[in-house]
Amino acid sequence: MRILAALLVASPVVVAPALPLPANAVAARAADDEGRLLFKFRDPRIAESSGMAMSPTHKGILYTHNDSGDGPRFFAVGMDGRTRATFTISNAEARDWEAMAATVDPKTGRGVLWFGDTGDNNRVWPDISVYKVMEPRTMRDATVQATRYRFRYEDGKHDAEGLMVHPRTGRLYIVSKEFSGSVYAAPARLRTDRVNVLRRVGPAPLMATDAAYAPDGSSFVIRTYFSASVYRAPGELLAHLTMPPLDQAESITYTRDGTAVLVGSEGASSPVYRVTLPRQARPHATPSASSAARTARPTASRAAAREDRRPVDGVAVPMGLLWIAVAVGAIGVIGVIAYRTGR
Repeated sequence: MRILAALLVASPVVVAPALPLPANAVAARAADDEGRLLFKFRDPRIAESSGMAMSPTHKGILYTHNDSGDGPRFFAVGMDGRTRATFTISNAEARDWEAMAATVDPKTGRGVLWFGDTGDNNRVWPDISVYKVMEPRTMRDATVQATRYRFRYEDGKHDAEGLMVHPRTGRLYIVSKEFSGSVYAAPARLRTDRVNVLRRVGPAPLMATDAAYAPDGSSFVIRTYFSASVYRAPGELLAHLTMPPLDQAESITYTRDGTAVLVGSEGASSPVYRVTLPRQARPHATPSASSAARTARPTASRAAAREDRRPVDGVAVPMGLLWIAVAVGAIGVIGVIAYRTGR
Protein backbone atom coordinates (compact mmCIF):
# COMPACT_ATOMS: atom_id res chain seq x y z
CA MET A 1 0.00 0.00 0.00
CA ARG A 2 3.05 2.31 0.17
CA ILE A 3 2.81 3.12 -3.55
CA LEU A 4 -0.79 4.26 -3.20
CA ALA A 5 0.01 6.49 -0.25
CA ALA A 6 2.82 8.19 -2.13
CA LEU A 7 0.63 8.75 -5.17
CA LEU A 8 -2.14 10.28 -3.12
CA VAL A 9 0.26 12.73 -1.53
CA ALA A 10 2.10 13.56 -4.75
CA SER A 11 -0.90 13.78 -7.10
CA PRO A 12 -1.49 17.25 -8.58
CA VAL A 13 -4.69 17.85 -6.69
CA VAL A 14 -6.19 21.29 -6.23
CA VAL A 15 -7.31 21.32 -2.62
CA ALA A 16 -10.65 22.94 -1.93
CA PRO A 17 -11.02 25.37 0.97
CA ALA A 18 -11.51 23.70 4.33
CA LEU A 19 -15.12 22.79 4.96
CA PRO A 20 -16.68 24.39 8.03
CA LEU A 21 -17.34 21.98 10.86
CA PRO A 22 -20.93 21.41 11.91
CA ALA A 23 -22.04 23.13 15.09
CA ASN A 24 -21.77 19.93 17.11
CA ALA A 25 -18.18 19.19 16.01
CA VAL A 26 -14.87 20.38 17.39
CA ALA A 27 -11.69 20.72 15.35
CA ALA A 28 -8.55 19.50 17.06
CA ARG A 29 -6.05 21.72 15.31
CA ALA A 30 -3.85 23.05 18.07
CA ALA A 31 -0.19 22.11 17.73
CA ASP A 32 -0.25 20.28 21.04
CA ASP A 33 -3.02 18.03 19.72
CA GLU A 34 -1.17 16.93 16.59
CA GLY A 35 0.62 14.18 18.44
CA ARG A 36 3.37 13.38 20.90
CA LEU A 37 5.90 10.74 19.94
CA LEU A 38 5.63 7.79 22.33
CA PHE A 39 8.22 5.46 20.86
CA LYS A 40 9.53 3.78 17.74
CA PHE A 41 9.30 0.05 17.21
CA ARG A 42 12.73 -1.40 17.96
CA ASP A 43 12.10 -4.92 16.69
CA PRO A 44 13.36 -5.25 13.08
CA ARG A 45 10.71 -7.93 12.50
CA ILE A 46 8.05 -5.21 12.80
CA ALA A 47 8.68 -3.73 9.40
CA GLU A 48 5.11 -3.07 8.20
CA SER A 49 2.98 -2.41 11.27
CA SER A 50 -0.49 -2.37 9.75
CA GLY A 51 -2.81 -2.76 12.74
CA MET A 52 -2.59 -1.88 16.43
CA ALA A 53 -4.67 -2.40 19.56
CA MET A 54 -4.03 -1.63 23.21
CA SER A 55 -4.24 -4.64 25.50
CA PRO A 56 -7.45 -4.49 27.53
CA THR A 57 -5.90 -6.47 30.42
CA HIS A 58 -2.11 -6.01 30.33
CA LYS A 59 -1.15 -2.49 31.32
CA GLY A 60 1.25 -0.74 28.96
CA ILE A 61 1.08 -3.38 26.22
CA LEU A 62 0.33 -2.53 22.61
CA TYR A 63 -0.30 -5.31 20.10
CA THR A 64 0.64 -4.97 16.45
CA HIS A 65 0.99 -7.13 13.36
CA ASN A 66 2.60 -6.77 9.95
CA ASP A 67 0.97 -6.26 6.58
CA SER A 68 1.05 -8.88 3.82
CA GLY A 69 4.32 -10.76 3.46
CA ASP A 70 4.55 -11.90 7.08
CA GLY A 71 3.14 -14.99 8.72
CA PRO A 72 0.16 -15.26 11.12
CA ARG A 73 1.85 -13.71 14.12
CA PHE A 74 1.52 -10.64 16.31
CA PHE A 75 3.74 -8.79 18.71
CA ALA A 76 3.22 -7.48 22.24
CA VAL A 77 5.17 -4.23 22.57
CA GLY A 78 5.86 -2.12 25.65
CA MET A 79 5.66 1.66 25.79
CA ASP A 80 9.43 1.83 25.27
CA GLY A 81 9.08 0.23 21.83
CA ARG A 82 10.62 -3.09 22.88
CA THR A 83 8.90 -6.36 22.03
CA ARG A 84 7.77 -8.22 25.13
CA ALA A 85 6.50 -11.35 23.38
CA THR A 86 5.73 -12.77 19.95
CA PHE A 87 2.70 -14.97 19.36
CA THR A 88 2.10 -17.26 16.39
CA ILE A 89 -1.41 -18.42 15.44
CA SER A 90 -0.97 -22.03 14.43
CA ASN A 91 -4.30 -22.52 12.64
CA ALA A 92 -4.42 -19.23 10.70
CA GLU A 93 -3.07 -17.92 7.44
CA ALA A 94 -1.96 -14.38 6.68
CA ARG A 95 -3.01 -13.48 3.18
CA ASP A 96 -3.19 -9.71 3.74
CA TRP A 97 -3.68 -8.77 7.38
CA GLU A 98 -4.71 -5.13 7.58
CA ALA A 99 -6.32 -4.42 10.95
CA MET A 100 -6.96 -5.61 14.47
CA ALA A 101 -9.14 -4.85 17.47
CA ALA A 102 -9.27 -5.78 21.15
CA THR A 103 -12.27 -6.33 23.40
CA VAL A 104 -13.06 -7.99 26.72
CA ASP A 105 -15.16 -11.13 27.11
CA PRO A 106 -17.99 -9.98 29.41
CA LYS A 107 -18.41 -13.48 30.87
CA THR A 108 -14.79 -14.17 31.79
CA GLY A 109 -13.17 -10.73 31.83
CA ARG A 110 -10.46 -12.05 29.58
CA GLY A 111 -9.15 -10.03 26.64
CA VAL A 112 -10.09 -10.96 23.09
CA LEU A 113 -8.02 -10.04 20.03
CA TRP A 114 -9.41 -9.81 16.51
CA PHE A 115 -7.25 -9.89 13.38
CA GLY A 116 -8.63 -8.86 10.01
CA ASP A 117 -7.32 -10.63 6.93
CA THR A 118 -9.34 -8.16 4.88
CA GLY A 119 -6.95 -6.73 2.29
CA ASP A 120 -8.04 -7.36 -1.30
CA ASN A 121 -6.29 -4.84 -3.54
CA ASN A 122 -7.33 -6.60 -6.74
CA ARG A 123 -10.85 -7.54 -5.60
CA VAL A 124 -10.29 -11.22 -6.34
CA TRP A 125 -10.89 -13.12 -3.09
CA PRO A 126 -14.24 -14.93 -2.76
CA ASP A 127 -14.28 -14.13 0.96
CA ILE A 128 -12.24 -12.52 3.72
CA SER A 129 -11.44 -13.75 7.22
CA VAL A 130 -11.32 -12.41 10.75
CA TYR A 131 -9.50 -14.42 13.42
CA LYS A 132 -10.59 -14.32 17.06
CA VAL A 133 -7.85 -15.09 19.59
CA MET A 134 -8.13 -15.17 23.36
CA GLU A 135 -5.56 -12.76 24.72
CA PRO A 136 -2.49 -14.52 26.15
CA ARG A 137 -2.36 -14.46 29.94
CA THR A 138 1.41 -13.97 30.10
CA MET A 139 3.88 -12.00 28.02
CA ARG A 140 6.02 -14.92 26.83
CA ASP A 141 6.53 -16.19 23.30
CA ALA A 142 3.87 -18.77 22.54
CA THR A 143 1.76 -20.45 19.89
CA VAL A 144 -1.97 -19.78 20.16
CA GLN A 145 -5.18 -20.99 18.51
CA ALA A 146 -7.80 -18.91 16.75
CA THR A 147 -11.43 -19.14 15.74
CA ARG A 148 -11.84 -18.21 12.10
CA TYR A 149 -14.88 -16.36 10.75
CA ARG A 150 -15.30 -15.96 7.01
CA PHE A 151 -17.16 -13.04 5.44
CA ARG A 152 -18.39 -11.75 2.10
CA TYR A 153 -19.91 -8.40 1.25
CA GLU A 154 -23.52 -8.24 0.15
CA ASP A 155 -22.63 -5.89 -2.74
CA GLY A 156 -19.47 -7.44 -4.20
CA LYS A 157 -15.77 -7.45 -3.40
CA HIS A 158 -13.96 -4.62 -1.60
CA ASP A 159 -10.55 -3.77 -0.24
CA ALA A 160 -10.74 -2.99 3.48
CA GLU A 161 -8.30 -1.92 6.17
CA GLY A 162 -10.61 -0.96 9.03
CA LEU A 163 -11.87 -3.38 11.68
CA MET A 164 -13.75 -2.41 14.82
CA VAL A 165 -15.73 -4.39 17.37
CA HIS A 166 -18.31 -2.76 19.60
CA PRO A 167 -17.12 -3.37 23.19
CA ARG A 168 -20.62 -3.67 24.66
CA THR A 169 -22.51 -5.63 22.01
CA GLY A 170 -19.67 -7.52 20.33
CA ARG A 171 -20.89 -6.48 16.88
CA LEU A 172 -18.08 -6.51 14.31
CA TYR A 173 -17.70 -3.86 11.60
CA ILE A 174 -15.48 -3.67 8.52
CA VAL A 175 -14.57 -0.31 6.94
CA SER A 176 -13.64 -0.40 3.27
CA LYS A 177 -10.73 1.53 1.78
CA GLU A 178 -12.07 3.14 -1.36
CA PHE A 179 -12.65 6.54 -2.92
CA SER A 180 -16.26 6.09 -1.88
CA GLY A 181 -15.88 3.87 1.17
CA SER A 182 -18.46 2.15 3.31
CA VAL A 183 -18.99 0.72 6.76
CA TYR A 184 -20.26 -2.88 6.82
CA ALA A 185 -21.84 -4.66 9.77
CA ALA A 186 -21.43 -8.35 10.47
CA PRO A 187 -24.32 -10.45 11.77
CA ALA A 188 -24.96 -10.18 15.51
CA ARG A 189 -24.16 -13.88 15.81
CA LEU A 190 -21.11 -15.05 13.89
CA ARG A 191 -21.05 -18.54 12.38
CA THR A 192 -18.00 -20.69 11.77
CA ASP A 193 -19.84 -23.22 9.59
CA ARG A 194 -20.77 -20.77 6.84
CA VAL A 195 -19.72 -17.49 5.26
CA ASN A 196 -21.16 -14.53 7.15
CA VAL A 197 -22.66 -11.71 5.07
CA LEU A 198 -21.47 -8.13 5.66
CA ARG A 199 -24.18 -5.54 5.03
CA ARG A 200 -23.55 -1.89 4.25
CA VAL A 201 -24.79 0.40 7.01
CA GLY A 202 -23.20 3.74 6.13
CA PRO A 203 -20.50 5.64 4.25
CA ALA A 204 -16.87 5.91 5.27
CA PRO A 205 -14.31 8.66 4.59
CA LEU A 206 -12.12 8.67 1.52
CA MET A 207 -9.47 5.91 1.65
CA ALA A 208 -9.99 4.81 5.27
CA THR A 209 -6.95 2.96 6.59
CA ASP A 210 -8.20 1.95 10.04
CA ALA A 211 -11.01 2.33 12.57
CA ALA A 212 -11.63 1.66 16.26
CA TYR A 213 -14.30 1.90 18.92
CA ALA A 214 -13.75 3.85 22.12
CA PRO A 215 -13.34 1.55 25.16
CA ASP A 216 -16.89 2.21 26.36
CA GLY A 217 -18.49 2.04 22.92
CA SER A 218 -19.78 5.61 23.10
CA SER A 219 -17.88 6.75 20.01
CA PHE A 220 -15.64 5.50 17.25
CA VAL A 221 -12.83 6.85 15.12
CA ILE A 222 -12.06 6.36 11.43
CA ARG A 223 -8.69 7.43 10.07
CA THR A 224 -7.40 8.01 6.58
CA TYR A 225 -3.99 8.79 5.11
CA PHE A 226 -4.56 12.45 5.93
CA SER A 227 -6.63 12.81 9.11
CA ALA A 228 -9.04 11.10 11.46
CA SER A 229 -12.61 11.78 12.59
CA VAL A 230 -14.49 10.82 15.73
CA TYR A 231 -18.22 10.08 15.69
CA ARG A 232 -20.67 9.72 18.56
CA ALA A 233 -23.62 8.34 16.62
CA PRO A 234 -24.75 8.09 12.99
CA GLY A 235 -24.22 11.46 11.36
CA GLU A 236 -23.04 13.03 14.63
CA LEU A 237 -19.47 14.16 14.05
CA LEU A 238 -17.62 15.02 17.23
CA ALA A 239 -14.19 16.06 16.00
CA HIS A 240 -11.76 16.15 13.16
CA LEU A 241 -8.29 15.18 14.38
CA THR A 242 -5.10 16.49 12.85
CA MET A 243 -2.67 13.62 12.53
CA PRO A 244 1.12 13.83 12.98
CA PRO A 245 3.19 13.55 9.78
CA LEU A 246 3.74 9.88 8.96
CA ASP A 247 5.30 8.14 5.97
CA GLN A 248 2.25 5.91 5.57
CA ALA A 249 -0.54 6.39 8.08
CA GLU A 250 -2.00 2.92 8.61
CA SER A 251 -3.23 2.31 12.14
CA ILE A 252 -5.18 3.82 15.00
CA THR A 253 -6.37 2.61 18.41
CA TYR A 254 -7.71 4.16 21.60
CA THR A 255 -5.81 4.37 24.85
CA ARG A 256 -7.36 2.29 27.62
CA ASP A 257 -8.95 5.33 29.24
CA GLY A 258 -10.29 6.61 25.94
CA THR A 259 -8.83 10.11 26.28
CA ALA A 260 -6.44 9.77 23.34
CA VAL A 261 -5.69 7.70 20.28
CA LEU A 262 -2.42 6.09 19.27
CA VAL A 263 -1.50 6.27 15.60
CA GLY A 264 1.14 4.36 13.70
CA SER A 265 2.75 3.91 10.32
CA GLU A 266 4.33 1.20 8.24
CA GLY A 267 8.09 1.00 7.76
CA ALA A 268 11.15 -0.07 9.71
CA SER A 269 11.45 1.55 13.16
CA SER A 270 8.12 3.25 12.54
CA PRO A 271 6.88 5.72 15.18
CA VAL A 272 3.78 5.59 17.37
CA TYR A 273 2.23 8.90 18.36
CA ARG A 274 -0.31 9.79 21.03
CA VAL A 275 -2.98 12.28 19.95
CA THR A 276 -5.12 13.74 22.74
CA LEU A 277 -8.82 13.87 21.99
CA PRO A 278 -10.73 17.11 22.53
CA ARG A 279 -13.02 16.93 25.54
CA GLN A 280 -16.17 16.60 23.46
CA ALA A 281 -14.79 13.50 21.73
CA ARG A 282 -13.82 11.59 24.86
CA PRO A 283 -15.88 8.81 26.41
CA HIS A 284 -18.12 9.88 29.28
CA ALA A 285 -18.36 13.43 27.98
CA THR A 286 -21.60 15.06 29.10
CA PRO A 287 -24.13 14.16 26.39
CA SER A 288 -26.94 16.32 25.14
CA ALA A 289 -30.47 15.49 26.25
CA SER A 290 -31.22 13.89 22.89
CA SER A 291 -28.07 11.81 22.74
CA ALA A 292 -28.29 10.71 26.36
CA ALA A 293 -31.13 8.37 25.57
CA ARG A 294 -29.16 6.83 22.74
CA THR A 295 -26.01 6.26 24.76
CA ALA A 296 -27.53 5.27 28.11
CA ARG A 297 -26.32 1.87 29.26
CA PRO A 298 -28.89 -0.79 28.31
CA THR A 299 -28.93 -4.46 29.06
CA ALA A 300 -26.73 -6.60 26.84
CA SER A 301 -29.68 -7.93 24.84
CA ARG A 302 -31.18 -4.49 24.30
CA ALA A 303 -27.79 -3.10 23.30
CA ALA A 304 -27.39 -5.82 20.69
CA ALA A 305 -30.88 -5.14 19.38
CA ARG A 306 -30.11 -1.42 19.11
CA GLU A 307 -26.93 -2.18 17.18
CA ASP A 308 -28.99 -4.28 14.76
CA ARG A 309 -31.27 -1.34 14.02
CA ARG A 310 -28.80 1.55 14.09
CA PRO A 311 -26.53 2.17 11.09
CA VAL A 312 -22.99 3.38 11.57
CA ASP A 313 -22.80 6.57 9.55
CA GLY A 314 -19.19 7.38 8.87
CA VAL A 315 -19.39 10.84 7.32
CA ALA A 316 -21.19 13.95 8.48
CA VAL A 317 -19.32 16.32 6.16
CA PRO A 318 -20.54 16.20 2.52
CA MET A 319 -18.19 14.34 0.22
CA GLY A 320 -19.14 16.25 -2.92
CA LEU A 321 -16.58 19.01 -2.52
CA LEU A 322 -13.91 16.50 -1.63
CA TRP A 323 -14.64 14.60 -4.83
CA ILE A 324 -14.18 17.81 -6.82
CA ALA A 325 -10.94 18.54 -4.98
CA VAL A 326 -9.38 15.17 -5.76
CA ALA A 327 -10.89 14.48 -9.18
CA VAL A 328 -7.80 15.37 -11.20
CA GLY A 329 -5.41 13.42 -9.00
CA ALA A 330 -7.80 10.50 -8.57
CA ILE A 331 -7.88 9.76 -12.29
CA GLY A 332 -4.10 9.45 -12.34
CA VAL A 333 -4.02 7.38 -9.18
CA ILE A 334 -6.63 4.94 -10.48
CA GLY A 335 -4.72 4.53 -13.71
CA VAL A 336 -1.44 3.80 -11.95
CA ILE A 337 -3.12 1.39 -9.53
CA ALA A 338 -4.80 -0.46 -12.37
CA TYR A 339 -1.48 -0.75 -14.15
CA ARG A 340 0.41 -1.89 -11.06
CA THR A 341 -2.16 -4.43 -9.89
CA GLY A 342 -2.69 -5.81 -13.35
CA ARG A 343 0.95 -6.79 -13.74
